[in-house]
Order: sequence, then structure tokens, then C-alpha cells
Amino acid sequence: MKNPGFHLQSTNPDPDSYQDYSNQLTTTILITGANGQLGMTIQELYAGNRAFNFIFTSKPELDITSKKQLDVFFDKYKFDYCINCAAYTNVEHAEKTPDLAYKVNAEGVKNLAEACKRSNTTLIHISTDYVFDGEKENPYTIDDEPNPLNEYGKSKLLGEHYIQEILNNFFIIRTSWLYSKKYGKNFYRTILELAKTKKELTITTEQLGCPTNTESLATYIMDLIFNKSIDFGLKHMSDNKVMTWFNFAEQILSENKLNNKTKLVKTSNYITFAKRPKNSILLNE
Repeated sequence: MKNPGFHLQSTNPDPDSYQDYSNQLTTTILITGANGQLGMTIQELYAGNRAFNFIFTSKPELDITSKKQLDVFFDKYKFDYCINCAAYTNVEHAEKTPDLAYKVNAEGVKNLAEACKRSNTTLIHISTDYVFDGEKENPYTIDDEPNPLNEYGKSKLLGEHYIQEILNNFFIIRTSWLYSKKYGKNFYRTILELAKTKKELTITTEQLGCPTNTESLATYIMDLIFNKSIDFGLKHMSDNKVMTWFNFAEQILSENKLNNKTKLVKTSNYITFAKRPKNSILLNE
């Protein structure tokens, strides 16, 4: 699928889901960061459903770090919901150039929250397991105190705080190890790409989490909208299957029938510039 860019999408019904859409036809949804893996997944799965009208935007059309662009955009259109998929997600680079991460993940989110408040738009914001330090032995709940280890996590947490200070009608959805099999740069697609040329891959066993397919997250988000949920606040959402990165790599190779072509080697000494939580397991609602 090509970069969706900016467009208004009127939709056709999906007979298998959201069949009672008669009261949903005026629901207009802004997607920011629509060229990322989650935005592309939402477009693929739901742009053909008449329950929703979408406006998909990527950075060239709507940069959330620009208050002026947001003001013009929100004045021009009336949005019922905004799903914020725009984020600075390069954890390693965020450690070296934190200003860029904070500009998007914190100040940009603040701008977006203020625009949503002025227009009475419900904000659905995607956050991360990296707001936690990973020292807890059990899964993290929404009541656990965040304590991010790296600049990426700190910038995302500050974005959460801005939303909570500015808005009443919001969903902050923390998810973990997000991946798409079709879109974006992620662990799943990286392993498949490396398996084409590498006979051996060294993967860490030191981190635990729940890989989460963008299709699962997209479904969760759209269910909130279709059901007009007013259970606002923090949410945790993952695919609930706990594994290490090594386990996940095994699963990827297995389901793509690459087990016999690429050998996986375990390591407990995987060094990265940014510190990462050892436990990224989120307890779902």
C-alpha cells in the first residue's frame, strides 16, 4: 500500500462487522501519522466500512509539532475522534538526540490535545510499555507508577501527562512490541529480511513482553469508537502472549517456514545504547 497521504475517505459497509452502522454515519475520524504501521493497518481494515469517515494525514499534510497547522486543520474539519499514530519511535536515536523525541512525543502531543479540547474531539493516543522500568516481576497495570529508563520512554510519558492535564475525554492506550506483517519497520519484518541473507541470527533472551499485531490494536481502537465508549483514561492493550525476543523470532521463522534456513542463537548480553525494560508485560483491561 502506498503512503496514504491526506485524503477524506467515505466508506462502504463491511457485512461481517459493525452491521448496525445507521447511527454512526456522521462519525469522522482524524488519523495522524497515517503512513506508519498502525495508520496503514487502520486504513486497510476499516477504510471500507461505512460506519466511519476517515481523514488520513501524514507529516507533510499535518505536522502535530505545528500549532498553526493544527489550528487551521481543526477549524476546517469537524472531528469526532482523533487517533494519534504520529510518534518519534527510534529508541536509539532518541537517546542521542532527545530534543527530537520530546518535540514530537511530548510537545506535539500537547498541541494536539489542545486542538482536541477546542474542538470537543475525543483523543485516542498510542503510548508504550517503555514508560515502565521493567523491574517489576509481574505484569504492569494501569495503576503502576511509571519510571522510564530512556529518553524515548520519558518523552512518551510527558505526552501522557499533557493529555491528562488538558483533556477529560481521552484514551491513552499503552501497547507493547507493536508490529505489522505488512507495513513499516519493525522486528517481525526485520527478522524476515535478515533471514533472506543471514544463516545465523543472534537474538536476546533478556527481555520479556507481548508482541502485539497492529491488526489487534486497530480492532481494539475501532471498537471503542463504534461502541461510543465513555470509559476514558489509561488502557493497556497487547496480544497477551508472553515471550522473549528470541521466542518471537522463533515464531516468525516458523510461521514463514524458514526454520531450516536460518539458525537462531540465544544471547543474554545484548547491548544497546538506550536502556530497555526487561519486563514489558502489560496487563490488559
